Amino acid sequence: MPMYKYIANRFLTLSQNILMNQKLSEYHTGYRMFSAEVLRDINYNINSDDFIFDNQMLAQIFYAGHEIAEVTCPTKYFDDASSINIQRSTTYGLGVLGVSWKYFFNKIGLVKSKIFHQK
Repeated sequence: MPMYKYIANRFLTLSQNILMNQKLSEYHTGYRMFSAEVLRDINYNINSDDFIFDNQMLAQIFYAGHEIAEVTCPTKYFDDASSINIQRSTTYGLGVLGVSWKYFFNKIGLVKSKIFHQK
């Protein structure tokens, strides 16, 4: 993994764990499995069609009170392994922080974001 991506990944993961009161080791692989119950409980149809979709789903899952179990998976990085460039990575990172802050503000009752309204 390029160093700038590693540093950004660690910073975003730490920020998300703090703002969402969770303990995931990583939020950004996009490698997920969900039960039908979870998919029935969250309003994933309102989420973005871009890279941030996965983070929105994770926040919705936590907000709905579901737990997540982590399973490790091997990762290999090479030039063609990632389709996201530095500009889109920056947009993604800011989006991740935005989702995490929305989650936090919803949890403490300051705002009501529509992505956290259950079906």
